Amino acid sequence: MTNKEIIKKNFSRCASYYDRYSTIQNLCALGLIEKIEEGVFDRILDVGCGTGNYTKLLRERFPGASIKAIDISPAMIETARDKLKNDVIEFITGDGEAIDFKECFDLISSNASFQWFENLEETLSRYKRLLDKNGVILFSTFGPLTFYELEESLKELSGGDIAISSGNFFEKNRIEEMLRHLFRKIEVEQKLYKEGHSSLSELLEKIKYTGARGNGVGKMNFWTSKTINDLEKIYMRKSKDIVATYQVFFCKGVK
Repeated sequence: MTNKEIIKKNFSRCASYYDRYSTIQNLCALGLIEKIEEGVFDRILDVGCGTGNYTKLLRERFPGASIKAIDISPAMIETARDKLKNDVIEFITGDGEAIDFKECFDLISSNASFQWFENLEETLSRYKRLLDKNGVILFSTFGPLTFYELEESLKELSGGDIAISSGNFFEKNRIEEMLRHLFRKIEVEQKLYKEGHSSLSELLEKIKYTGARGNGVGKMNFWTSKTINDLEKIYMRKSKDIVATYQVFFCKGVK
């Protein structure tokens, strides 16, 4: 079960460091913006806007649109607001699963945030009600193969007692099923990104400062120098290098 308070704290703590470490999230944002087909999108909602990198791409693509951007982390919102202070964007601190706007949108979009939702299907249904006729929902989300190298190594080290948050992310077919139930036209495309690191500590640092650790892994006293060294040896034996896989689904639904 996703713990929203832990996730909120994780993202708030890393807000000032996020842009330094979010290379994969930025690649997802670029891939997502390219999937928006030509059309008129006058009212846009950006869910889980983080530090505003994807919001900036939306503003550049649709300079005349009214854009609302929401994120659960106040610190992330402040960073995004400062970054885009010269653009007319309404930033809102709030839970993307609990929004209840009176207005409707032509486009609801989100980059790499839906994997943290507690009830994605119910939320997608709510978003559908917020879309105008022929409105589009477009989002990227991480899949369960994300960090699978780390998960396999952790399971070997702990005897199977430890799993990571990404293991609970939705499979592609489950996302397709949810979208097909709600929207008349859907698309779900998978892309795998791989990123190398000089050490396991570097990878763990990146996970920490992008908020990607979710509910956390293990108890606080789990991450000793010995544990990290032992885990790195297992990782290298299994993968031959400190490479992290990110499974990303680019998803679209048309009302």
